[in-house]
Amino acid sequence: MTSKVYVALRVKATPERAFAVFTGEGGEWWRPHGLFQTTPRAPGRLAFEPQGEGGRLIETLANGKVFEIGSVLAWAPGERLVFSWRQASFPVDLHTEVEVRFEAVGEETRVSVEHRGYDQVPAESAARHRFPDQALLARLAEFWQAQLRSVGARVT
Repeated sequence: MTSKVYVALRVKATPERAFAVFTGEGGEWWRPHGLFQTTPRAPGRLAFEPQGEGGRLIETLANGKVFEIGSVLAWAPGERLVFSWRQASFPVDLHTEVEVRFEAVGEETRVSVEHRGYDQVPAESAARHRFPDQALLARLAEFWQAQLRSVGARVT
């Protein structure tokens, strides 16, 4: 199985603005998805706290409980963001990795997401939802496409 998906979308914003929305307004653009839940309960509010390399990607539930999805591995405002990713249904010590790039294209910015490491998820894991490899990766790509469309709507 290939272990990654790659999706990209152009947004009407500068790379700096797109990065700021992606990292600072997650609670506004984040769209939870049943197949890729990051908490074992009802979805919460997504945030990078504190912002910067070494920070965490967290989801805070309405009751205040915080779930750590991952840690920030690279933070280059307006250029690049890399963070680890853990779904609620992943085996205990498993993390995948998400890299987000922000590239100026004329008056727009191409925001691209590469989510890699799904080959580490065991075949019997609930995180696969019994999908064959290609179907699982197709659903993951659709998930990230929806997130990027939501970011695009937020930056304008």
